[in-house]
Amino acid sequence: MTTTGTPLTKVLGAKTAKALADHLDLHTAGDLIYHFPRRYDERGEHTDLRRLEVDEQVTVLAQVQGISLKPFRARKGNMLEVTIGDGTGATLSCTFFNQAWRERELRKGVWGLFAGKVTEFRGKRQLNGPAYQLLKADATQDDAAAEIEEFAGALIPVYPAAQAVPTWTIAKCVRTLLDTLEPPADPMPGDVRGKRGLVGIGTALQEIHRPSSEEALYRAKHRLKWDEAFAVQLTLVQRRARAAAAPGTARPRAEAGLLAKFDASLPYELTEGQREVGEEIAADLSRPHPMHRLLQGEVGSGKTLVSVRAMLQVVDAGGQAALLAPTEVLATQHARGISAQLGALARAGELDGDPEGTQLTLVTGSLGAAARRAALAKLADGSAGIVVGTHALLYEGVDFKDLGLVVVDEQHRFGVEQRDALRAKAARPPHVLVMTATPIPRTVAMTVYGDLETSILSQLPRGRSPIASHVVPALDKPAFLDRAWVRIKEEVKAGHQAYVVCPRIGDDEDAPPKEGEDGARRPPLAVTEVLPLLEHDYLKGLRIGMLHGKMPAEDKDKVMRTFAAGDLDVLVATTVIEVGVDVPNSTVMLILDADRFGVSQLHQLRGRVGRGSAPGICLLHTEAAEGSAARERLDAVASTTDGFKLSEIDLEQRREGDVLGASQSGKNSHLRLLSLLRDEKLIKEARAEASELIGDDPDLTRYPALAASVSALVDEERAEYLEKG
Repeated sequence: MTTTGTPLTKVLGAKTAKALADHLDLHTAGDLIYHFPRRYDERGEHTDLRRLEVDEQVTVLAQVQGISLKPFRARKGNMLEVTIGDGTGATLSCTFFNQAWRERELRKGVWGLFAGKVTEFRGKRQLNGPAYQLLKADATQDDAAAEIEEFAGALIPVYPAAQAVPTWTIAKCVRTLLDTLEPPADPMPGDVRGKRGLVGIGTALQEIHRPSSEEALYRAKHRLKWDEAFAVQLTLVQRRARAAAAPGTARPRAEAGLLAKFDASLPYELTEGQREVGEEIAADLSRPHPMHRLLQGEVGSGKTLVSVRAMLQVVDAGGQAALLAPTEVLATQHARGISAQLGALARAGELDGDPEGTQLTLVTGSLGAAARRAALAKLADGSAGIVVGTHALLYEGVDFKDLGLVVVDEQHRFGVEQRDALRAKAARPPHVLVMTATPIPRTVAMTVYGDLETSILSQLPRGRSPIASHVVPALDKPAFLDRAWVRIKEEVKAGHQAYVVCPRIGDDEDAPPKEGEDGARRPPLAVTEVLPLLEHDYLKGLRIGMLHGKMPAEDKDKVMRTFAAGDLDVLVATTVIEVGVDVPNSTVMLILDADRFGVSQLHQLRGRVGRGSAPGICLLHTEAAEGSAARERLDAVASTTDGFKLSEIDLEQRREGDVLGASQSGKNSHLRLLSLLRDEKLIKEARAEASELIGDDPDLTRYPALAASVSALVDEERAEYLEKG
């Protein structure tokens, strides 16, 4: 019998096993059995071709509706064009070069599965040389003559595939495996299985690949989703319990000190949310165990102010605080903003400084040698209580006297190792505050940040202005884009400033294919290409500056200073302005090719306007067709400024594995089925069961099979990713 650890070479033969290993990273029977179908087609319910996206790898169930053979005039050869449809009225063209013989089998009326990459040529979607598997018209459940047994049933599994290993090849391999596989021992504790009504693992694995009915498939998916959710929650509950017991250094609030002076100097009242979150953080810092807290807040909700108050509490208690920012622009902006907020409290030792204050220093990669030595000396002797920096803080030779608090801004912009490297610079585990302006759905927070306590700032400070957002459909309504340029001029004439955001810098070597080349879309608009058009045509006469990530640090800082001072009317930039840039006089933003950005990015970018007393306007330019998924995404962004609603839309667009860190670790994740958006109830139940089980048995010593299963589903590298947030 075959077990989950059996190499596929012994089950399928060397050639097939090599293809699965090379193209899908599947090596053992366990790898293949956990390579679940991504959907199921039914003979009577066909895939909607209208929903296909260009550049998407697809497998569609469709019928041949037309076929034509066209000879090439300029050279020898021919092209066979096959039109397929799915019954919705939508069609897709399949092209084959110099393969006229396929005309004999791709007859009109034949149904089949067609797999390939969707491209577009002259406005027409197509598959170039797709792999295909034709279905027999009279196939039944008992039809032994059917080439692939799975295709004869009511439910046809469609697997994540590769061009060299199409879905029907995978289906054949799975069928061969299931015929000899010995079901693994069920690791789930019997009382949990009974309490939650879960089918056995052997049944679940059989039914997920060869479902006997819709009901059986539902129960199989439910069991396997539960395994995934339970494994992650057990890991996070274990790590939270260990973190709660880890030794740290208490940094209690001082009755009189920098924090008290700072609070007394504020020209406005804290919002109720800022006060509540501040108390939560102050209580955490006062405990002799490291704080691990996630601070979520909409753009402009005052997260930085909350973090400054936390940093001052740590400095009052004799420690140092470091704020890690993802870009030099943001780090410089933070340093300048915090310095202005603290005033004399951040200038101890200077003529106008508070003698009881501290010093603030900035550490970035572009610092000159003398400035770097001076900054590092202040960190080492403790005179700089607060340091703001980029990745440069992580380098060897950057030493703190007593690092007590690490604040990570826009944590999603950092890798696991980078965040951990800063923590390692403390003598004892420091307190950690992770901030994000990208709202996170509850289930994501529970699953990805489940070992962190979570605080949410939902209120915006008084005086913040509303932001109106509009889609600018350039192809459908060219006049709308003309109006967008006029709108920018109107805002500038009224004394305000504007951003024009592009997806690309414009380096020739990084340019994607030209429009029409291999069916590609036109390249995304670039800063260096758009700038001269604005200067000489659309925004002629306005003062225009440029900002992107490849500019020298001093040039970037100079441009930002000039723009902030009001000496530029328009800033043409990439996403380098996505976070932290705060110019209250900026009221309008035009995002070119907005469909090339993610939902969260668009929400972040939009937050750069409307930061003062005047209303903000965000214009989302696109050439995406009405009714397309890209256009619907932009319509959703334009319809609401509620970041939590948008985060759910964003989650729908992303693979769960990316959310869970697979893209950072570079490894395949076995978390295949769980939807963080749709399975909220299941995740909560798994969290409750995990908390109860770990409370009784922290190391799962009574459940060795379960512990092994958790390790398989959430490997150590993934577990560390989850822990480090």
